[in-house]
Amino acid sequence: MSLSPERYGVIGNPIAHSKSPDIHAEFARQTAQHMVYERILAPVNAFAASVHGLIGQGFKGANVTVPFKLDAHALATSLTERAQAAGAVNTLKFDGDRIIGDNTDGVGLVTDIVVNAGIALRGRRVLLLGAGGAARGVILPILAESPERLVIANRTVSKAEELVAQFAAKGRVSASNFGALHEPFDVVINATSASLSADLPPVAAEVFGADSLAYDMMYGKEPTVFMQFASRHGASTRDGLGMLVEQAAESFMLWRGVRPATASVFAALRSRL
Repeated sequence: MSLSPERYGVIGNPIAHSKSPDIHAEFARQTAQHMVYERILAPVNAFAASVHGLIGQGFKGANVTVPFKLDAHALATSLTERAQAAGAVNTLKFDGDRIIGDNTDGVGLVTDIVVNAGIALRGRRVLLLGAGGAARGVILPILAESPERLVIANRTVSKAEELVAQFAAKGRVSASNFGALHEPFDVVINATSASLSADLPPVAAEVFGADSLAYDMMYGKEPTVFMQFASRHGASTRDGLGMLVEQAAESFMLWRGVRPATASVFAALRSRL
């Protein structure tokens, strides 16, 4: 073991709110990894310089958050398949002259639904609300679970249709506008930004059934407006805190080659919200 711990961090602007250092500190403790993980505030117009500065300081990798995921995609010298599909990068691994870009968001979502919530996606009808970056990042991992079908709904249908064209070879996927949805789905995932402003995506109550899971990628101390609406119409609900922890675990696995347990970290974060 080296005398100095290997260094990792999360790059964003703003960054003080990030829970990633707490998550990775616990992962390192439980897996006995000799590493430290820091918050890194990068100027909005100097992401590449900031990353090269980290490499110069001996950092081994970094997570990337708002507003730099597209910059990280452009900076990476090689991309994983899921990062290519997402068009954005949330995890960088520094390997000599190589900057490897990955996107662990989709795997984090799927793991939280399938493993933590115990709800299989295979053979299920899945509705994804939104066609922006958050949605794009999870489509490939969802389709890898072989759902019966995946419907991507968006206010501007052409944006959903663009995603369908990109991912059509990976599974049964189609596009819709919000107003055309009047049948229940097994899993409804909110990938819009509506919850940030306590708004509700314009989706009919009929998309929820008694056996539906309504999943909001956002999280907070209280259920989101979307979760409250879904619950009133019979669905079970889950927010995105588990996705946050599971995407971090996937990044940790990429860097350190060991997969941490997540349940205790999730419980600790939930108790502090």
